Amino acid sequence: MRNVSKRQKANIAKVERTKVYSASEAIELVKQTANTKFTGTVEVHVRLGIDPKKTDQSVRGSVSLPHGTGKIKRVAAFVTETKEKEAKEAGAVLVGGAELVKQIKETEKTDFDMAVAEPAMMKLMAPIAKILGQRGLMPNPKTGTVTENISGIIKEINAGKIDFKNDDSGNVHQIIGKTDFDSEKLVANLKIFIDALNASKPSTVKKVFITNIVVNASMGPGIKVKI
Repeated sequence: MRNVSKRQKANIAKVERTKVYSASEAIELVKQTANTKFTGTVEVHVRLGIDPKKTDQSVRGSVSLPHGTGKIKRVAAFVTETKEKEAKEAGAVLVGGAELVKQIKETEKTDFDMAVAEPAMMKLMAPIAKILGQRGLMPNPKTGTVTENISGIIKEINAGKIDFKNDDSGNVHQIIGKTDFDSEKLVANLKIFIDALNASKPSTVKKVFITNIVVNASMGPGIKVKI
């Protein structure tokens, strides 16, 4: 059994294991148990009533959190030459076309958090689709990251737009802010995220879609919540 520090034991003791808290109660507990030496993140973990092995039950979507996540995202823009200036001015840290694709193919380095692309670039990106896909970075029309409005999507991402999808276990994990955010902002971000997740329910799922929601601070105990 792993060693549990006095801080962790004290945090665990603050949470009733069998209780399901309201959003505001849960966030207050998150902040009370956010006592690491660094400013951590607030995470939400959702168990879904889906069969992740069935492609028609996969969950994927995007949403703009009203108060952002507190994390500056490095955005790569795969664009034609005429859009390069627009992408840079909008805040992309990596901008390019065929040469950028070639660079990633040769080095397999992806020094960015999200990628956007013009529709015209998608065929050219085929050689790196596997690299980006395995890292959750491949632009996708369903999340709005394949678009002619490159500056608009980059600005949305910088303002708090996030992508989400289920993992191999049928769960979704998402950061909804920093532990030093006001409680009201964290509650608002949490509710907006859950609403977006509910809206992404596949029509093939007939069971209860969201079966469990847990929130926690970095290195903090899980707190069950109902929204």
